[in-house]
Parts: sequence; structure tokens; C-alpha cells
Amino acid sequence: MNILLDTHIWLWSFLEKHRIKKGLAAALEDPENQLWLSPVSVWEATVLFQKGNIQIASDPAIWVRQALAKGFVVEAALTHEIALHSRLIELPHEDPADRFLAATALVNGFTLATADKHLLNCRIVETLPNR
Repeated sequence: MNILLDTHIWLWSFLEKHRIKKGLAAALEDPENQLWLSPVSVWEATVLFQKGNIQIASDPAIWVRQALAKGFVVEAALTHEIALHSRLIELPHEDPADRFLAATALVNGFTLATADKHLLNCRIVETLPNR
């Protein structure tokens, strides 16, 4: 299975592993599954770090580069088609990161690993809930 990590799932995998439930943890650790990360998640994580919403001990850019260097995720391309779909997906809010992640999953046929109730309720995107 190709699994696109929502930003918080990616961050939790480094900073708060205890928040990832057993079912999702098993899917993320399964060597048969390919894990993907959108550049939008890198942007969103950096914003969260800079705003102080998430505390880390190092510079945000250094932390992100070190996390990406771990090599367990593949970069999901951000394409024109994804940009177009980001505006067509029905979500109850205008969060641009959520829209891009949902569109990335939809366009690429990825399963989106998330705990976000809005994304879990998006019927056209296959999701893997953190339960």
C-alpha cells in the first residue's frame, strides 16, 4: 500500500510516537507499504515550529533536513493536477495544507494516514485512521 502521511502523523513519528495507535503503527512499520510525504507537510511543519506550536531543540530547517535524511519516506510530487484538485475537493474548511494533502492522495491513489476528522470524513479520499 502507498501511504501518504498527514503532517501530524509524520511529526508524531519522531516527536510523540505514543500518539500513533497500534493499528496505524503496524501499517507504517510494514515493509510492504511505501510511505510518502508531501512537500506541503515540510512547509506546514516549519510553520508550526516557527510559531512555537511545536517545540524542538534545533533550528526548524536543520530538524526537517535531519528527519528527511532518515529516509523512511519518499517525496510525493506537488503537481499542477494536485493544485487543481485541491480546490475541487469538498472539505468543510479552507485549510490549504489539508486540501493539498487530500488532493495528493486522490491524484496519486495514495491512502492518507491521518487523525484529522475533516480528512477522515472526506469520502473521495481513501484514509487510514489513527485508531
